[in-house]
Amino acid sequence: MTVRIDTLGNGMRIVTEAMPGFESASVGLWINAGGRHERVEQNGIAHFLEHMAFKGTARRSALQIAEEIEDVGGYINAYTGREMTAYYARVLAADVPLALDVIADITLEPAFDLSEIEVERGVILQEIGQALDTPDDIIFDWLQEAAFPGQPIGRTILGAPELVRSFGRGDLSTFVAEHYGPEHLVLAAAGAVDHEQIVKLADKAFGHLTPRPSRIQDAAQFQGGEVRENKPLEQVHFAMALEGPNYRDPDIYAAQIYASAMGGGMSSRLFQEVREKRGLCYSIFAQAGAYGDTGLMTIYAGTSADDITGLSELVIDELRRAPDDLTDAELNRARNQMKAGLLMGLEGPSSRAERLARMVHIWGRAPSLAETVGKIDAVTLSDLRAFAQRLASEAPAAMALYGPAEGAPALMGLKERLAA
Repeated sequence: MTVRIDTLGNGMRIVTEAMPGFESASVGLWINAGGRHERVEQNGIAHFLEHMAFKGTARRSALQIAEEIEDVGGYINAYTGREMTAYYARVLAADVPLALDVIADITLEPAFDLSEIEVERGVILQEIGQALDTPDDIIFDWLQEAAFPGQPIGRTILGAPELVRSFGRGDLSTFVAEHYGPEHLVLAAAGAVDHEQIVKLADKAFGHLTPRPSRIQDAAQFQGGEVRENKPLEQVHFAMALEGPNYRDPDIYAAQIYASAMGGGMSSRLFQEVREKRGLCYSIFAQAGAYGDTGLMTIYAGTSADDITGLSELVIDELRRAPDDLTDAELNRARNQMKAGLLMGLEGPSSRAERLARMVHIWGRAPSLAETVGKIDAVTLSDLRAFAQRLASEAPAAMALYGPAEGAPALMGLKERLAA
């Protein structure tokens, strides 16, 4: 497999990976523009824009966008994150030019028809309502807000309902003008692709774009705090976050191994101690998430009102003892899980294309899998324990609770227990 990168004259980057033996390809546009790039009055506009991209262009109706891809047996979709928006398609090799043309059309020439804006506004408000009715979904938005209060990175991606109700064509056009410059675009393709063809197609579709002024992005400040929403549900949904490393921090590999050892599977400490030995929950996990300048080590569990105190204190106790007694066996198991998850997850063109785009956005290049695996293998037990110690003794914390949480311990008390 061969990874190749080119940069157009306007600064747009193209990265491809040819995968011999494949008959299909994944091609997409990853844009360095998401929720954290919104001003306070724009909260939710990046996500609204993603929806509107599929509602028609100067050349295609919303139905034609769907039909042209599905007529050839393909698939097209998009998503909005806090740092990135992506539009991508999976098609057979012969249909790559069509997929790229459709993606360029919906991102560069959306019609923003007023009637379609009203229709999609209703869809997004329904999406917000659905999220609010899904406790183990909305809890992470509240945790993000508690970790980064009053900051773009802490606001919900879906947006505040009152703002979604107010957005118009001008708001959508403004966000595109501010953030969809060529230097913020990465076109990635993997599978049955020809690099030279992709570059020529990209130059034709995007080469006319002119660079935009540099954007000033406020650095994220993990401040921490607590959000508690008492509601008569069956369970208390508990989520805690400690500040973790960013994408470029060398500790990111230790953080990911730590998350796996603590709560990444059935053999992990939290699963064994909290669920298997004490039966305090059905679901519990830990995960390490990262952004360009910060990160989150997140732990989630759902439990009864009677058990929330015991569960949260047990989680703290496991965090507190990890720096002293994490073992080589746990390190090796977590490391192997991480490598296997990485390699298994990259067996398809779609995941390959996404990895390429993210790596180019983060590093300006696409590190080989061998390089990444080497960094995972380089983490030692002393590295892992040292990271666990910094997490327990230095990292600020945030917590979100949703459900019958009146009797749950306060974050301050849990932090004192962690520091004891």
